[in-house]
Amino acid sequence: MTNEERAAVLLLSLGEEQAAEVMRNLKPGEIERIGRCMSRLSEISEEDIECAAGDFCTLAQQKGKGIVSVDDNTIKNIIKKALGDDKAKDVLSIIEKENFKAPDNSVIEKLRDIDPRILIDFTKIEHPQTVALMLALLRPEQAAEILENLPPDRRNEIVNRMITLKSVSREFIEEMARTLESELNLDEVSEQRIGGVSMMAEILNNMSRSSENEILESVEEVNSDLASEIRDLMFTFDDILKLSDKDIRELLKEINKEDLARSLKVAEQEMKDKIFKNMSSRAVEMLKEDIELMPPIRLSEVEEAQKKIVETAKRLESEGKITIIKDNNKDVFV
Repeated sequence: MTNEERAAVLLLSLGEEQAAEVMRNLKPGEIERIGRCMSRLSEISEEDIECAAGDFCTLAQQKGKGIVSVDDNTIKNIIKKALGDDKAKDVLSIIEKENFKAPDNSVIEKLRDIDPRILIDFTKIEHPQTVALMLALLRPEQAAEILENLPPDRRNEIVNRMITLKSVSREFIEEMARTLESELNLDEVSEQRIGGVSMMAEILNNMSRSSENEILESVEEVNSDLASEIRDLMFTFDDILKLSDKDIRELLKEINKEDLARSLKVAEQEMKDKIFKNMSSRAVEMLKEDIELMPPIRLSEVEEAQKKIVETAKRLESEGKITIIKDNNKDVFV
């Protein structure tokens, strides 16, 4: 077992209050890694507990008689009690993103906690295929920031390699991890499925609109079908127009007023009308006044506010509170 797996086993063998108290002393990245390990476990044997507990074997034996059943609610409760409801939502969301699980490799796990700026120099000199693999294993927001800082030609080549990644041998991933560890001084299956259009759609959702359009255009030139698939999987601020009025109202409950005003600063009238339609007349008057009196702001601030709203919409969908209609959705209402 890895250190994270040992920690997951030990924490799950304790009561929720004790486990949460321990996790309060961990960094967010550590909580995410341990939480991810927790979510992979279905049950824990007493032998596993003894192995994981080490010096705390006696305490673990008192808590873990025979088999300990692992419940999803237990994991959620522990993380919520450790971080509070708001922060726990973000951590749990990351844990639940199946498409972005990194292989069980400590170096890759560490990379997912590193400031992307540290990795940018590495991406400028390595072979595009190696960079594509590394970016496919990072968090979407990390990969987005790195791609933003690459020259257009190199970025487009790497993006197209990322999209076509499929099954990569464990040996190749481990070889790349060793290279990263030596060059960056970073402190069980035979193949791991990574990359692809869903990954790229998530990365593009984290990039600026200009970069997003440029990358999609470059993909279109190489493979129009792949570009179409990516667009179908993306959920952008403009897609809010596709939400039902009921879902719009649910979304508005969760949005910060300042973010809403900034997001509509340069929005088309159709978007504004969609939002206004689902607000009280008094709220609409106040929002219009906020927009009119708003001083000039950077386009990046508008895009950041829109991105927050998109992330909120995606969270609400994952919680089953709203329904996002995608262009490739063949379902119809009957």
